[in-house]
Amino acid sequence: MFEIPEYVTLARQMAESLSGKRIVNGSLGNSPHKFVWYNRKPDEFAAIVKGKTTGVAYSRGRWLFIPVQPGYILVFGECGGKILLHESGSRLPKKYHLSLHFEDGSFLSATTQMWGAMELYEKGAELERQYIKCMRLTPVDPEFSQEYLSALIQECSKEGSRSVKGLLTQDQLIPGLGNSIAQDIMFRAKLHPKKPAAGLSKDQIRNLHKAIVNTVAEAIRQGGRNDETDLYGSHGKYKRIMDKATVGRPCPECGTKVEKMSYLGGTCYYCPKCQCA
Repeated sequence: MFEIPEYVTLARQMAESLSGKRIVNGSLGNSPHKFVWYNRKPDEFAAIVKGKTTGVAYSRGRWLFIPVQPGYILVFGECGGKILLHESGSRLPKKYHLSLHFEDGSFLSATTQMWGAMELYEKGAELERQYIKCMRLTPVDPEFSQEYLSALIQECSKEGSRSVKGLLTQDQLIPGLGNSIAQDIMFRAKLHPKKPAAGLSKDQIRNLHKAIVNTVAEAIRQGGRNDETDLYGSHGKYKRIMDKATVGRPCPECGTKVEKMSYLGGTCYYCPKCQCA
Protein backbone atom coordinates (compact mmCIF):
# COMPACT_ATOMS: atom_id res chain seq x y z
CA MET A 1 0.00 0.00 0.00
CA PHE A 2 1.21 3.50 -0.80
CA GLU A 3 2.02 5.58 2.26
CA ILE A 4 2.90 9.23 2.54
CA PRO A 5 6.43 8.97 0.99
CA GLU A 6 5.06 7.33 -2.15
CA TYR A 7 2.17 9.78 -2.54
CA VAL A 8 4.48 12.78 -2.11
CA THR A 9 6.84 11.29 -4.70
CA LEU A 10 4.04 10.57 -7.18
CA ALA A 11 2.56 14.05 -6.75
CA ARG A 12 5.91 15.73 -7.37
CA GLN A 13 6.56 13.65 -10.48
CA MET A 14 3.05 14.28 -11.81
CA ALA A 15 3.43 18.01 -11.24
CA GLU A 16 6.55 17.87 -13.41
CA SER A 17 5.34 15.47 -16.11
CA LEU A 18 1.54 15.71 -16.35
CA SER A 19 0.75 19.38 -15.90
CA GLY A 20 -0.76 20.90 -19.03
CA LYS A 21 -1.36 17.62 -20.85
CA ARG A 22 -4.62 17.49 -22.80
CA ILE A 23 -6.71 14.35 -22.27
CA VAL A 24 -8.06 12.76 -25.43
CA ASN A 25 -9.82 9.88 -23.68
CA GLY A 26 -10.15 8.18 -20.31
CA SER A 27 -11.33 4.80 -19.08
CA LEU A 28 -12.25 3.21 -15.77
CA GLY A 29 -10.33 0.12 -16.77
CA ASN A 30 -10.83 -3.35 -18.12
CA SER A 31 -10.59 -5.45 -14.95
CA PRO A 32 -13.56 -5.35 -12.54
CA HIS A 33 -12.49 -5.23 -8.90
CA LYS A 34 -15.01 -5.01 -6.05
CA PHE A 35 -12.49 -3.22 -3.84
CA VAL A 36 -11.79 -0.39 -6.28
CA TRP A 37 -14.14 2.44 -5.44
CA TYR A 38 -15.45 4.59 -8.28
CA ASN A 39 -18.01 7.38 -8.04
CA ARG A 40 -18.71 7.59 -11.79
CA LYS A 41 -20.03 5.21 -14.40
CA PRO A 42 -17.53 4.38 -17.17
CA ASP A 43 -19.36 6.37 -19.85
CA GLU A 44 -19.78 9.35 -17.55
CA PHE A 45 -16.09 9.34 -16.59
CA ALA A 46 -15.01 9.15 -20.23
CA ALA A 47 -17.30 12.01 -21.25
CA ILE A 48 -16.16 14.32 -18.44
CA VAL A 49 -12.39 13.92 -18.88
CA LYS A 50 -12.32 14.08 -22.69
CA GLY A 51 -10.75 17.31 -23.90
CA LYS A 52 -9.79 18.52 -20.44
CA THR A 53 -6.29 19.40 -19.24
CA THR A 54 -4.38 18.10 -16.24
CA GLY A 55 -3.29 20.61 -13.64
CA VAL A 56 -0.59 20.51 -10.93
CA ALA A 57 -0.98 17.36 -8.85
CA TYR A 58 -0.62 17.42 -5.07
CA SER A 59 -0.97 15.00 -2.17
CA ARG A 60 -2.19 14.96 1.40
CA GLY A 61 -1.83 11.97 3.69
CA ARG A 62 -2.62 8.86 1.68
CA TRP A 63 -4.55 10.79 -0.98
CA LEU A 64 -3.43 12.08 -4.36
CA PHE A 65 -5.21 14.87 -6.24
CA ILE A 66 -4.94 15.62 -9.96
CA PRO A 67 -6.85 18.69 -11.22
CA VAL A 68 -8.76 17.91 -14.41
CA GLN A 69 -9.43 21.37 -15.77
CA PRO A 70 -11.72 23.04 -15.96
CA GLY A 71 -13.88 22.12 -13.02
CA TYR A 72 -12.85 18.66 -11.77
CA ILE A 73 -10.43 16.79 -9.49
CA LEU A 74 -9.31 13.18 -9.96
CA VAL A 75 -8.63 11.56 -6.60
CA PHE A 76 -6.64 8.43 -5.75
CA GLY A 77 -6.81 7.30 -2.14
CA GLU A 78 -5.70 4.48 0.16
CA CYS A 79 -4.34 2.63 -2.88
CA GLY A 80 -1.92 -0.20 -3.32
CA GLY A 81 -0.51 -1.16 -6.70
CA LYS A 82 0.96 0.98 -9.46
CA ILE A 83 0.26 4.40 -10.94
CA LEU A 84 2.42 4.74 -14.05
CA LEU A 85 3.11 7.22 -16.84
CA HIS A 86 3.77 5.45 -20.16
CA GLU A 87 5.58 6.92 -23.14
CA SER A 88 3.95 7.25 -26.53
CA GLY A 89 3.93 3.92 -28.31
CA SER A 90 3.75 1.86 -25.12
CA ARG A 91 1.07 -0.73 -24.48
CA LEU A 92 -1.46 -0.62 -21.69
CA PRO A 93 -1.01 -3.14 -18.86
CA LYS A 94 -2.96 -6.35 -19.40
CA LYS A 95 -5.19 -5.41 -16.47
CA TYR A 96 -5.79 -1.87 -15.23
CA HIS A 97 -8.43 0.04 -13.29
CA LEU A 98 -8.09 3.55 -14.76
CA SER A 99 -6.34 5.16 -17.71
CA LEU A 100 -5.94 8.64 -19.14
CA HIS A 101 -4.60 9.04 -22.68
CA PHE A 102 -3.01 12.35 -23.64
CA GLU A 103 -2.75 14.29 -26.86
CA ASP A 104 1.00 13.71 -27.13
CA GLY A 105 0.50 9.92 -27.17
CA SER A 106 1.58 9.27 -23.58
CA PHE A 107 -0.87 7.84 -21.07
CA LEU A 108 -1.40 7.23 -17.36
CA SER A 109 -2.51 3.87 -15.97
CA ALA A 110 -3.54 2.90 -12.45
CA THR A 111 -3.79 -0.67 -11.23
CA THR A 112 -4.55 -1.68 -7.67
CA GLN A 113 -3.53 -4.95 -6.08
CA MET A 114 -5.66 -4.64 -2.95
CA TRP A 115 -8.11 -1.76 -2.71
CA GLY A 116 -8.35 1.95 -3.30
CA ALA A 117 -10.45 4.91 -4.43
CA MET A 118 -10.28 6.25 -7.99
CA GLU A 119 -12.87 9.00 -8.01
CA LEU A 120 -13.66 12.08 -10.10
CA TYR A 121 -15.26 15.04 -8.32
CA GLU A 122 -16.46 18.45 -9.28
CA LYS A 123 -13.87 20.83 -7.88
CA GLY A 124 -14.50 21.36 -4.17
CA ALA A 125 -16.76 18.33 -3.71
CA GLU A 126 -13.75 16.11 -2.94
CA LEU A 127 -13.35 18.01 0.33
CA GLU A 128 -16.54 16.37 1.60
CA ARG A 129 -15.24 12.86 0.91
CA GLN A 130 -14.79 10.62 3.96
CA TYR A 131 -11.14 10.59 5.14
CA ILE A 132 -10.45 13.85 3.27
CA LYS A 133 -12.98 15.91 5.18
CA CYS A 134 -11.54 17.10 8.49
CA MET A 135 -8.19 15.39 7.81
CA ARG A 136 -5.75 15.96 10.66
CA LEU A 137 -2.22 17.32 10.24
CA THR A 138 0.26 15.08 8.44
CA PRO A 139 3.97 14.64 9.27
CA VAL A 140 4.98 16.87 6.36
CA ASP A 141 2.88 19.81 7.55
CA PRO A 142 4.95 22.54 9.28
CA GLU A 143 2.37 22.63 12.09
CA PHE A 144 3.03 18.98 12.97
CA SER A 145 5.04 19.91 16.05
CA GLN A 146 5.96 18.08 19.24
CA GLU A 147 3.28 20.09 20.99
CA TYR A 148 0.71 19.01 18.42
CA LEU A 149 1.64 15.34 18.87
CA SER A 150 1.43 15.67 22.64
CA ALA A 151 -2.05 17.21 22.37
CA LEU A 152 -3.12 14.44 19.97
CA ILE A 153 -1.99 11.79 22.46
CA GLN A 154 -3.90 13.53 25.24
CA GLU A 155 -7.01 13.67 23.07
CA CYS A 156 -6.76 9.96 22.27
CA SER A 157 -6.21 9.10 25.94
CA LYS A 158 -9.53 10.69 26.84
CA GLU A 159 -11.30 8.50 24.30
CA GLY A 160 -9.84 5.23 25.63
CA SER A 161 -6.75 3.05 25.58
CA ARG A 162 -4.52 3.27 22.51
CA SER A 163 -1.07 1.83 21.96
CA VAL A 164 1.84 3.45 20.14
CA LYS A 165 1.15 1.32 17.07
CA GLY A 166 -2.54 2.25 17.27
CA LEU A 167 -1.61 5.93 17.40
CA LEU A 168 0.55 5.56 14.29
CA THR A 169 -1.64 3.31 12.16
CA GLN A 170 -5.28 3.37 13.21
CA ASP A 171 -8.09 5.72 12.18
CA GLN A 172 -5.66 7.99 10.29
CA LEU A 173 -4.92 9.90 13.48
CA ILE A 174 -1.62 10.73 11.73
CA PRO A 175 -2.62 10.71 8.05
CA GLY A 176 -0.25 9.09 5.62
CA LEU A 177 1.32 6.57 7.98
CA GLY A 178 0.75 2.84 7.65
CA ASN A 179 1.96 -0.39 9.18
CA SER A 180 5.06 -0.47 7.00
CA ILE A 181 6.79 2.79 7.86
CA ALA A 182 5.46 2.65 11.43
CA GLN A 183 7.89 -0.21 12.16
CA ASP A 184 10.92 2.03 11.60
CA ILE A 185 9.33 4.90 13.51
CA MET A 186 8.78 2.73 16.59
CA PHE A 187 12.30 1.32 16.35
CA ARG A 188 13.89 4.76 16.08
CA ALA A 189 11.79 6.02 18.98
CA LYS A 190 12.75 2.90 20.99
CA LEU A 191 9.11 2.14 21.79
CA HIS A 192 7.35 -1.21 21.92
CA PRO A 193 4.29 -1.42 19.61
CA LYS A 194 2.02 -2.27 22.57
CA LYS A 195 3.26 0.58 24.75
CA PRO A 196 0.21 2.63 25.88
CA ALA A 197 0.40 6.05 24.25
CA ALA A 198 -1.08 7.63 27.36
CA GLY A 199 1.95 6.43 29.35
CA LEU A 200 4.56 8.15 27.22
CA SER A 201 6.85 10.56 29.04
CA LYS A 202 7.70 13.99 27.68
CA ASP A 203 11.07 12.65 26.50
CA GLN A 204 9.42 9.68 24.80
CA ILE A 205 6.97 11.98 23.01
CA ARG A 206 9.89 14.12 21.85
CA ASN A 207 11.69 11.06 20.56
CA LEU A 208 8.53 9.76 18.87
CA HIS A 209 7.92 13.08 17.16
CA LYS A 210 11.51 13.19 15.93
CA ALA A 211 11.25 9.61 14.67
CA ILE A 212 8.02 10.32 12.77
CA VAL A 213 9.27 13.47 11.06
CA ASN A 214 12.75 12.19 10.27
CA THR A 215 11.64 8.75 9.02
CA VAL A 216 9.02 10.23 6.71
CA ALA A 217 11.45 12.88 5.44
CA GLU A 218 14.15 10.29 4.74
CA ALA A 219 11.74 7.98 2.90
CA ILE A 220 10.55 10.92 0.78
CA ARG A 221 14.13 11.98 0.06
CA GLN A 222 14.82 8.50 -1.26
CA GLY A 223 11.73 8.41 -3.45
CA GLY A 224 9.68 6.06 -1.30
CA ARG A 225 10.16 2.51 -0.07
CA ASN A 226 12.15 0.04 -2.14
CA ASP A 227 9.21 -2.33 -2.58
CA GLU A 228 7.01 0.36 -4.17
CA THR A 229 7.36 2.03 -7.57
CA ASP A 230 7.12 5.65 -8.67
CA LEU A 231 5.40 7.22 -11.68
CA TYR A 232 8.04 5.86 -14.05
CA GLY A 233 8.11 2.32 -12.66
CA SER A 234 11.34 2.79 -10.71
CA HIS A 235 11.58 1.41 -7.19
CA GLY A 236 12.16 3.76 -4.29
CA LYS A 237 15.49 3.57 -2.50
CA TYR A 238 14.34 3.66 1.12
CA LYS A 239 15.14 0.29 2.70
CA ARG A 240 13.27 -0.37 5.92
CA ILE A 241 15.19 -1.14 9.10
CA MET A 242 12.45 -3.40 10.45
CA ASP A 243 10.59 -5.72 8.09
CA LYS A 244 10.05 -9.43 7.41
CA ALA A 245 13.59 -9.81 6.10
CA THR A 246 15.09 -8.77 9.45
CA VAL A 247 13.29 -11.35 11.61
CA GLY A 248 15.83 -13.53 13.41
CA ARG A 249 18.71 -11.30 12.37
CA PRO A 250 20.73 -9.10 14.76
CA CYS A 251 19.29 -5.71 15.63
CA PRO A 252 21.46 -3.02 13.97
CA GLU A 253 21.69 -1.21 17.32
CA CYS A 254 22.31 -3.92 19.93
CA GLY A 255 22.67 -7.25 18.16
CA THR A 256 19.61 -8.87 19.76
CA LYS A 257 17.58 -11.00 17.35
CA VAL A 258 14.67 -9.15 15.77
CA GLU A 259 11.28 -10.65 16.59
CA LYS A 260 7.82 -10.45 15.05
CA MET A 261 4.29 -10.61 16.40
CA SER A 262 0.76 -10.17 15.11
CA TYR A 263 -0.92 -7.11 16.55
CA LEU A 264 -3.76 -4.79 15.53
CA GLY A 265 -4.41 -6.50 12.23
CA GLY A 266 -0.83 -6.63 11.02
CA THR A 267 2.64 -7.93 11.76
CA CYS A 268 5.06 -5.98 13.94
CA TYR A 269 8.84 -6.32 13.65
CA TYR A 270 10.80 -5.11 16.66
CA CYS A 271 13.88 -5.48 18.83
CA PRO A 272 12.87 -6.89 22.24
CA LYS A 273 15.83 -5.15 23.89
CA CYS A 274 15.86 -1.73 22.23
CA GLN A 275 12.06 -1.50 22.25
CA CYS A 276 11.36 -2.79 25.73
CA ALA A 277 9.91 0.55 26.89
